Amino acid sequence: MSLLNSSIRDLHTKITSKEIKPSELVSASLERIAATDEKVKAFLLVTGEEALERAKQLDDVPADAGLLYGIPGALKDNLNVKGQPTTCASKILTGYVSAYDATAVSKLNETGAISVGKTNMDEFAMGSSGENSAFFPTRNPWDPDRVPGGSSSGSAATVAAGQVLFSLGSDTGGSIRQPAAYCGVVGLKPTYGLVSRFGLIAYASSLDQIGPFTQTVEDNAIVLQAIAGHDRYDSTSANVDIPNYLNALTGDIKGLRIGLPQEYFGEGLDAGVREQINKAIRVLESLGATVGEVSLPHSEYAVATYYLIAPAEASSNLARFDGVRYGLRVEGESLIDMYKNTRAEGFGEEVKRRIMLGTYALSSGYYDDYYLRAQKVRTLIRQDFDNAFEQYDVILSPTAPTTAFKFGGKTEDPITMYLNDIYTIPVNLAGIPAISVPCGFADGLPVGLQFIGKAFDESTLLRVAHAFEQANGVFARASL
Repeated sequence: MSLLNSSIRDLHTKITSKEIKPSELVSASLERIAATDEKVKAFLLVTGEEALERAKQLDDVPADAGLLYGIPGALKDNLNVKGQPTTCASKILTGYVSAYDATAVSKLNETGAISVGKTNMDEFAMGSSGENSAFFPTRNPWDPDRVPGGSSSGSAATVAAGQVLFSLGSDTGGSIRQPAAYCGVVGLKPTYGLVSRFGLIAYASSLDQIGPFTQTVEDNAIVLQAIAGHDRYDSTSANVDIPNYLNALTGDIKGLRIGLPQEYFGEGLDAGVREQINKAIRVLESLGATVGEVSLPHSEYAVATYYLIAPAEASSNLARFDGVRYGLRVEGESLIDMYKNTRAEGFGEEVKRRIMLGTYALSSGYYDDYYLRAQKVRTLIRQDFDNAFEQYDVILSPTAPTTAFKFGGKTEDPITMYLNDIYTIPVNLAGIPAISVPCGFADGLPVGLQFIGKAFDESTLLRVAHAFEQANGVFARASL
């Protein structure tokens, strides 16, 4: 059996008992990548030599080695790693090499975790399928003819393919949870501000959040423990106490109150997905949880609100990519021509579409009608969740309305593609945490169950997700 089929805790035991060495584990990861990534295409960059060199330095295990010591993982390619290219899967960052580590990367390094490379993504995290990378699409390990979800396509696929034990992604409107659902892995979007965004190349600064992909909920808690915490380099970082997330994994959810938002179970939800979600609800009830209906009345406006706020912030954030200081530069007869040529050639179609949407929403004469109104609706969406949490401890929903669709299935209709995130977007607008856990299969493809929690109450989310996982069983890894 492959070493990579074990949990992080089991591997930690083997490493600290000297049964295996970190270098052996990293070698197993690199061998798995070499054997499978031609089919999956999860990676934009594999840093095999650097990873092995670091692993050999860690082979002499100290007595106080933490749970991630010597564990191989991967990083979405919008996270800066010093001395490595960071592309955001865009041509416009051609030649750019990071001068520093993102805080989340530094925190992982401090635990002894080992990155084996940078994963593919939708360009600048703009996409729900993984089809918007400027280089090539990542494929779903369960069915290579289907999308892995996005924007953290490679980060989800590499864990599902058994190439690494964990990965980091970013979630702006569902970009961790939706690919986690499509690929049959666990994906957590933490509370806004719990994990530092310093070193994450921004898409929409008030929505972006870094989070982990893993095979199991316990592994997810271990990675979250490592990356959470206040950071003075991030002005939006929350200065809150970080609990021991592993202590929350008791398996006991008797009396836990779970709300089912009626707006999330209506038209558009695939029958096979609905069936698996209903089965999951019965499992939770058998564990002693109480389930009732709740209303989130402003959810119907979430997608429209998101596609005003996120592109507006993107319009501002992506203005820095102009060919002057770094990345691609396409010359012209004047400075303005150079700007135009560089951005026209460097950005893909979806990025251009969102920049134009955002620029329009922020323009004189339209700001009040679009962007300002969207911010007011965002407040109402947050209030809906606040009201719901007065009655319930967590909220349950499907992660996505369907299972993974075939390549090209929605690319001709951007609106249909955008609606794919209808259950995940409200969470980002409200700034609260949510986790997607595998709950079954529909037509042979994974279905994701989403738990939504109160701000900074990741412990309860992990507790209910873990209890469900233990009762329902852990997914087998995708066969390749």
